[in-house]
Amino acid sequence: QVQLVESGGGLAQAGGSLRLSCAASGSIVSVNVMGWYRQAPGKQRELVATVGSSGSTNYADSVKDRCAISRDNAKNTVHLQMNSLKPEDTGVYYCYAQVRPPGSLYYYTTWGQGTQVTVSS
Repeated sequence: QVQLVESGGGLAQAGGSLRLSCAASGSIVSVNVMGWYRQAPGKQRELVATVGSSGSTNYADSVKDRCAISRDNAKNTVHLQMNSLKPEDTGVYYCYAQVRPPGSLYYYTTWGQGTQVTVSS
């Protein structure tokens, strides 16, 4: 069983910063892609950023000049530094990871429970 536990959400003012963290724990042999999605009220879940095991990154156009994603492979953690926050960044942020459990050749995707980010204008 693999768990993803997010932290770092909360309330921020427009122009401020937040740092989200996510730690994967449990029976893990390796982790491939890790990343963050978000879901604003009344909208579909959307990609924010991803980082591969080699460090390659991918960002949504709406955040790529304001956010930085990083990971610590030894600790199976991923972080999202968000700067110059805007009210439209408000939503629930979900961490995800592609993990390979013991005895398996395949990766599967697992999700955290989400952390609320609220940006006030």
